[in-house]
Amino acid sequence: MNKEEKIWQYLEDVSDPEIPVLSVVNLGVVRDVQVQDEEVQVTITPTYSGCPAMNTIATDIRLKLLAEGFQSVRINMQLSPAWTTDWLSEEGKIKLEEYGIAPPVEDGGDIHALFGRDTTVRCPLCKSENTKLVSQFGSTACKALYQCNECLEPFDYFKCLK
Repeated sequence: MNKEEKIWQYLEDVSDPEIPVLSVVNLGVVRDVQVQDEEVQVTITPTYSGCPAMNTIATDIRLKLLAEGFQSVRINMQLSPAWTTDWLSEEGKIKLEEYGIAPPVEDGGDIHALFGRDTTVRCPLCKSENTKLVSQFGSTACKALYQCNECLEPFDYFKCLK
């Protein structure tokens, strides 16, 4: 295994501070890893340009790689292309649902919700599709609040961003 592959493996241990069951790799914010001479360069893209967690993510990546013995670590922030929910790994989507957050609906559902059309979002708790949008704004800017009409539980939905 080369250094870049080892680094990707180490980054699987760095959790997203807002959704700790996801690694920064599952979330898709790590775009590139390069080793030049003895310097490690990790390129990250925020889930949205104002994401308050990016400084924490950059610090956590740096600390993890320093703890693994790398002497020089540079974190590069890349805004373009913009992050989309397509960058979430399939494993990440499964982990979201197991954690109680509905993963993004792949039909551009959030755009539909903005224009008054309902999006079918499955309840991560009881798996019912009989749910309703409560608010486009959930616990963080990247989530909306839904409620299940079957089990009556509220839950976050990770917004679909394309």
